[in-house]
Amino acid sequence: MTIFDETSTLSNGVTIPRLALGTWEINNEDVSAVVQNALQIGYRHIDTAQAYGNEEGVGEGIKKAGIPRDQVFVNSKVAAEIKNYDDAKKSIDESLRRMKLDYLDMMIIHSPQPWIEVNQSRDRHFQGNLETWRAMEDAMAEGKLRAIGVSSFLKPDLDNIIQNSQVKPMVNQILAHVGHMPVDLVNYSNQQGIIVEAFSPIAHGFALKVPAIRKIAEKYDVSVAQLCIRYDWQLGMIVLPKAVKPEHMKANAKIDFEISNEDMQTLNCINNVDYGDASIYPVYGGKLKSFNGKSGSENS
Repeated sequence: MTIFDETSTLSNGVTIPRLALGTWEINNEDVSAVVQNALQIGYRHIDTAQAYGNEEGVGEGIKKAGIPRDQVFVNSKVAAEIKNYDDAKKSIDESLRRMKLDYLDMMIIHSPQPWIEVNQSRDRHFQGNLETWRAMEDAMAEGKLRAIGVSSFLKPDLDNIIQNSQVKPMVNQILAHVGHMPVDLVNYSNQQGIIVEAFSPIAHGFALKVPAIRKIAEKYDVSVAQLCIRYDWQLGMIVLPKAVKPEHMKANAKIDFEISNEDMQTLNCINNVDYGDASIYPVYGGKLKSFNGKSGSENS
């Protein structure tokens, strides 16, 4: 068994590969080759989103790779700006059309708030998220989706769905890495049977600049990226590192080592990673002055 064969089981019995290829900020023209390379290397879980603007290329890469469809777990996300039933339902159909797929293995709500409101508004859009969730429940019942989940949802956001819907979220995809581990949210998600997925496990690359992390990576004779991915892995998460070059994809999958309990505790205590230029993004605590829901339109 390789790292690519390691899976978790969602609450509805669907299996999901624990190592995924993230495709954020890979443009539509380039992503097809990236996805094709990843699948040929051994990845079996591809993560995209409507807001990334690259669903078409992702679908093309899946087709060109020649891997049987039922062996590839494909996830996309309903745009954070969509907070009503009709638009959510339409967007799911459009994602399938763009990707030329009969079904998606999972669709998740990209954020409880539209990106322009994240870190600025107290409105959690409870009713709108229920509307979008209902559209996803219906799409799953129709066979268009095999599983549904959420991203960047806090406890009140999760409770809103859990208490007012027939289906619980199956995953909560959150920012979780060395230097930023929302322990209470992770524990609560797990208590509810919601599997945690970690995006930006290498802190958008800025973990590479933290001396304390580098020191522990050197101890295990691995890269900082490998150490960070392994850290989330040992915490039981699905991990979604982004990579464009095949050599980086291969390196990210070489995590068959064990971080000691002592070193895990040391990593747990690291905080205040500087996100540098990436700090303009809401997921890292920034604020957007304008955003139209399309990838590449973010302005700080």
